[in-house]
Amino acid sequence: MTNIPLVESVLHPTDSSDASLNAFAYALAIALLRQTELTILHVGKEKGDEVDWEQFPPVRKTLQRWGLLDADSPRSAVFEQLRIDVRKRAIRSGDPIGAVAEYAGYQPHDLIVMATAGKGSRERDWLHRSQAESISRKSDAMTLFVPDGARNGFVALADGDLDLKKILVPIDPTIDFSAAIEFASRAAEIIGDGDVEITLLHVGEDMPVLPGLRDEAGCRWQPLLVPGEPLDGIVTTADKIDPDLIIMTTNGRDTLGQVIEGSMTERIVRRASCPVLAVPDGDPRTR
Repeated sequence: MTNIPLVESVLHPTDSSDASLNAFAYALAIALLRQTELTILHVGKEKGDEVDWEQFPPVRKTLQRWGLLDADSPRSAVFEQLRIDVRKRAIRSGDPIGAVAEYAGYQPHDLIVMATAGKGSRERDWLHRSQAESISRKSDAMTLFVPDGARNGFVALADGDLDLKKILVPIDPTIDFSAAIEFASRAAEIIGDGDVEITLLHVGEDMPVLPGLRDEAGCRWQPLLVPGEPLDGIVTTADKIDPDLIIMTTNGRDTLGQVIEGSMTERIVRRASCPVLAVPDGDPRTR
């Protein structure tokens, strides 16, 4: 099985909700493609040995439903046959955000995959940001947000089917967006089915200088310049082209206005109809 690039370990915080199950499918599919470590993390009132893991995402049963393991396969088959190193961890804490961020700090992972409030959420103000967004800010990790109720995506929970056709990459000349472009290219190569359209969007007056882009096997580049305000321009374009994935570059330096209203990435997540991947600028995983 071909490896997905840039990811050697995946962390999936879960609360066993329906929204979290959908995010779990993405975490498992990426770990499967990469044949790597997948940590499923629960934060609650129970101690580690008190957690009923039957309430949480069933790795082996999901892989059996996806047709990748026989129905009578033992637990050991997950690693022995598919090379996924599954680790289940539990933290006793009343502060899920702080506990997950702390865990991600002393047990770094290349990618965090989390469910988050999506387009239908009414919690818009800065005092009610979702836990997923707060964890991402505190851990400073590459993070895949899977919005609750998203109509688009590239992993099917039912059968594990991968379907990536369109990627939207908003670019800002004040931030090094090369990491987002590189990840989009490699994701198209590995996850796509030979014909992925990658739209490089800039909202403003002049298109930034882009690196040399060539249509290669698996992807087609579409630079796009639209006028207006960044948030509205990105959301309007996303609604128009209907992507399966949005890749945002983040720099972790919010202005005062962004602290009040939420960073651009967080605001896009709230209004997106597909998963949003936040990639820190200059991320060493893309080098």
